[in-house]
Amino acid sequence: MSDIVVSGYYGFANAGDEAMLAAMIEALTDIEPNINITVISGDPDDTRRRHGVAAVYRLNYPEIARVMSKSDLLISGGGSLLQDVTSDRSLYYYLSIMMLAKKLGKPVMLYAQGIGPVQGSLAQGAMRYIGNMVDLITVRDDGSYEELKRLNITAPPIYITADPVLAMHPVDKQIGRSILRKHGQEGVAPLIGISVREWKDWSHFKQVLAHAADRMIEELGARIVFIPMQWPDDLSVSKKIASRMKNKSGVLPGEYTTSELLSLVGNLDLLIGIRLHALIFAAVMHVPMAGISYDPKIDRFLETIGERHAGTLKSVTADSLMDRIRGLWDERKQPNREREQHINILRNKAFQNAELALSLVKK
Repeated sequence: MSDIVVSGYYGFANAGDEAMLAAMIEALTDIEPNINITVISGDPDDTRRRHGVAAVYRLNYPEIARVMSKSDLLISGGGSLLQDVTSDRSLYYYLSIMMLAKKLGKPVMLYAQGIGPVQGSLAQGAMRYIGNMVDLITVRDDGSYEELKRLNITAPPIYITADPVLAMHPVDKQIGRSILRKHGQEGVAPLIGISVREWKDWSHFKQVLAHAADRMIEELGARIVFIPMQWPDDLSVSKKIASRMKNKSGVLPGEYTTSELLSLVGNLDLLIGIRLHALIFAAVMHVPMAGISYDPKIDRFLETIGERHAGTLKSVTADSLMDRIRGLWDERKQPNREREQHINILRNKAFQNAELALSLVKK
């Protein structure tokens, strides 16, 4: 029986990161059902309850060391852990966990990470030093691979795979249907979901989304529902945008599990997303999507499925967003076969992450 410790941004009510953890657990246990997994978490009680695995607090280094000393592998990932744009403290934290594992003589795998940007000279040096100590790296896109090359991280084997969530099985849509019914969001008109996030208190994109949402209602006869991915932050910005609209829209108020969010997205006719994992949920559930970019990871994901964004948070306009939506509108009834082929390839690559992790344990 294998014992694996997982380090990442878990226990912070971020639906994308919790979905990555759920996907990792699902893929690893699909291959080895009796595996023992311990997660380093910001809220161990929530992680135990939500995922049914053991968990330790992320700043309790003595306990982390105790658990790690009995383990066969440290997995760091997935997500955009190794970058210094949003914060350099988190970069050094995750590197310190990797360093601890190596000091204890344990193999370390970077699991489907989105690498960079790493801009500071000290951060680049730390990444290069510790990155070349790890045993195996998988990255979720070509851009992350290029960032590793730029940082001169070349010692470990490196594979370009895909985001772990893409390996998840589609879920029953009835769960989401029940949530929509509970909040008065049922109807025969096409349903467009919007997943947003706050960004530097910018107001431009909020006004654009409110105006575009009104046009979707008036020109396409659609219903609009906002789906929060990180609670309660996304709930707040969703309400701000909805309040700027002339027409009525819905805002789902709850904090939802990965399965509930997948099911909700599966009930949509189209999704507009700023959050990366809202777009990935749409891919898993075969729902047409329009992405708005705030980070290279959005562009990278859309490129891997043969798509492009509808604009950045700075550049997006109601016209550019409406043009993108009109281009996707017919796909509600006739799926884009080329994009589905891209997604199927990515699903296989995403599962490869778990296969490589367990092969490292066996070695």
